[in-house]
Amino acid sequence: MVNNTSSTQRKLTLEDRLLQRLPFAAQIDALDQRVTAWMARYGLVMMRIALGVIFFWFGALKLFPGLSPAEDLVRNTIFFIDPNVFQPLLAVWEMAIGLGLITGMFMRVTLLLLFLQMPGTALPIIITPEAVFTMFPFGLTIEGQYIVKNLALITAAIVLGSTVRGGRIVPQP
Repeated sequence: MVNNTSSTQRKLTLEDRLLQRLPFAAQIDALDQRVTAWMARYGLVMMRIALGVIFFWFGALKLFPGLSPAEDLVRNTIFFIDPNVFQPLLAVWEMAIGLGLITGMFMRVTLLLLFLQMPGTALPIIITPEAVFTMFPFGLTIEGQYIVKNLALITAAIVLGSTVRGGRIVPQP
C-alpha cells in the first residue's frame, strides 16, 4: 500500500491514498499486510468450521422437543408430513451437514445436502408469511430474521464450494 512494489501492482484505492497520509503509514501498512495474510490463510477453514458448528448445533436442538426456537416454524410450514417423523429427519440432516463442514470431509456431498435443505428454510415466506413479517416486505419477526440470515449461510457455502476443486482466494488486481 505505501510503496506497493510487489510483483503484482494494483491501483491504489481511495482508502489506500488516505491511509498513506497518516503518521506511521508504513507501520500500519505492514500490520495490515500481516493481518490480511492471516485472514487469507485461515479464513476459509474458520468459516467452514463455524458454519458446521451452526448446522450441527441447530440440528441437534431439533432432536429435543421444545428446545429449538425453529420447531413451531418447521411444524407449521411442513404441516403435510408428520412432525414426529420430519423433525428428527431434519435434525439428522442438519447434523450431517454440520459434521461434514466441521471435518472438511465429503465436501461435495455436504454442500449438496446444504443446498437441498436451504429452499425448505425459505418456505415459511410463502406458506406462513404472517410468521415471517410484521409488515410486508420489510418488517421481519424473529422467525423472519432467522430465515433472512440464511443468505449469509448460503453465501458462505458458495464460497466454500468454490474451493472443492482447488479454488483459492485470489488477490484482486
